[in-house]
Amino acid sequence: MEHVTEGSWESLPVRLHPRVLGALRELGFPHMTPVQSAAIPLFLRNKDVAAEAVTGSGKTLAFVIPILEILLRREEKLKRHQVGAIIITPTRELAVQIDEVLAHFTKPFPQFSQILWIGGRNPGEDVSRFKEHGGNIIVATPGRLEDMFRRKAEGLDLASCVRSLDVLVLDEADRLLDMGFEASINTILELLPKQRRTGLFSATQTQEVESLVRAGLRNPVRVSVKEKGAAASSTQKTPSRLENHYMVCKADEKFNQLVHFLRNHKQEKHLVFFSTCACVEYYGKALEALVKGVEVMCIHGKMKFKRNKIFMGFRQLQSGILVCTDVMARGIDIPEVNWVLQYDPPSSASAFVHRCGRTARIGHGGSALVFLLPMEAAYVNFLAINQKCPLQEMQPQKHTADLLPKLRALALADRAVFEKGMRAFVSFVQAYAKHECSLIFRLKDLDFAALARGFALLKMPRMPELRGQQFPDFVPVDVDTDTIPFRDKIREKQRQKLLEQRKEKTDNEGRRRFVKNKAWSKQKAKREKKKVNKKRKREEGSELEDEDTEELLKDTRLLRKFRKGRITEEELEKGLLTSTRGPVRTEGLGVSDVEGDG
Repeated sequence: MEHVTEGSWESLPVRLHPRVLGALRELGFPHMTPVQSAAIPLFLRNKDVAAEAVTGSGKTLAFVIPILEILLRREEKLKRHQVGAIIITPTRELAVQIDEVLAHFTKPFPQFSQILWIGGRNPGEDVSRFKEHGGNIIVATPGRLEDMFRRKAEGLDLASCVRSLDVLVLDEADRLLDMGFEASINTILELLPKQRRTGLFSATQTQEVESLVRAGLRNPVRVSVKEKGAAASSTQKTPSRLENHYMVCKADEKFNQLVHFLRNHKQEKHLVFFSTCACVEYYGKALEALVKGVEVMCIHGKMKFKRNKIFMGFRQLQSGILVCTDVMARGIDIPEVNWVLQYDPPSSASAFVHRCGRTARIGHGGSALVFLLPMEAAYVNFLAINQKCPLQEMQPQKHTADLLPKLRALALADRAVFEKGMRAFVSFVQAYAKHECSLIFRLKDLDFAALARGFALLKMPRMPELRGQQFPDFVPVDVDTDTIPFRDKIREKQRQKLLEQRKEKTDNEGRRRFVKNKAWSKQKAKREKKKVNKKRKREEGSELEDEDTEELLKDTRLLRKFRKGRITEEELEKGLLTSTRGPVRTEGLGVSDVEGDG
């Protein structure tokens, strides 16, 4: 490891507490990184800080150390339920990681309590834990923190607890906004005291981040830390010790190249990025079956309760493969990641930089490889210009084993694999259509037949993007896919039961309904449209009923006036005939008929 140093901790203009220095020695950090030497003194001089630094540059310690120093210097010591600092981060994995780092520093200071609030846990238990143990320092994701402010009925008045707040930190600020947390962040900011120090840390400064700086920080000092040497002149956004590669190969060769690479690097630690959760589910299963002797784990944003366990398990491995989405692309520090493999290019250029930054962290070396289709080769120049991120070409391996027939055999043997493959293909196409760089990643230029072969599909799915197209280069299997069973006997039993119920229903109706052929990607849209139509009809019906009722009341009032002698019979007939309900029959309506007994 080559240290990226900016002087020793003792050289800071503001002296750190001896126990903080002791914790740094235990963790093996004898020197500061540039972002730490720039941000820590500013924090300790009561300044708001907006820091931009390349990924893996040590931003976490740049705010953890000032938080402790500021709380240690408070005149009035914090009580158990008083909150002195809040750290907000976009993902639960990053929150867990920051909480671990913070625990190393709070250990010598038993007067401080810390608490972690993230999704995937019981909020009631979080409330109970805070009431019992307190939380002077809160590490949280935005959604859970906002939820905690609404728990007053359960005995947690967080709005009162944060009146003592000294420091607020927004980590990976641009990602917080990208993930749609802007409304939650604004709600939280309104509930916090204005007299506080605020730190905003990010690897990239976007227009949205600038807006957040103006809203949440008071006269901030901006810190921008670039790579040294040649990178400084070009403002390179990836660590200088990162070797970035790209490989151009066809859609139906990409999976074989990936497996070949992983089989030749079994003793190393890899992150393999895919564009969607469905792709992670499918290819994770495929790699588990085809790359033997290696631990393969999967993680994505739709996992609710398993994510923390998987993340912690992978961190402890010496070697292995983590198949993931961009949920793992930001701020996550996994020890000794050797390779970051991007099977699918990310939806934005900035996400490319963050993915690569999961390796070559804080002075370590590391490598990254992105797989590109021939039509996507221009992306290399785009990254060099847009992100100042040069890439070296890696040639595809020749004579690799063709594993796609094996993957098809897995789909034929287990319906779960078949369905995962179909969903993965559909989700990939839909994600591709939304790519930020649409001039390079053009959906209409995709070779869908080669892509389907690359996914080892048994047949083409029905979806709007493929409507009206023919694919002579794709040969579906000569098997009725409805007969493919689930390997899981319980799931297969449930499926057979459902098929029986459908058969009975179609027999009763006297006609057959081909529900199985409906494109699942459009089912949700159709249901929504149906709901809207029903609502519209209901509203129109109620409007007509209201009009009829109003006219009926009008006619009744006319008759009442006639009975009391206020209007003549001629005026009554005229009023009834001009009703918007149409002409009213008045034949035989004499004076005696209307007056009754009166």
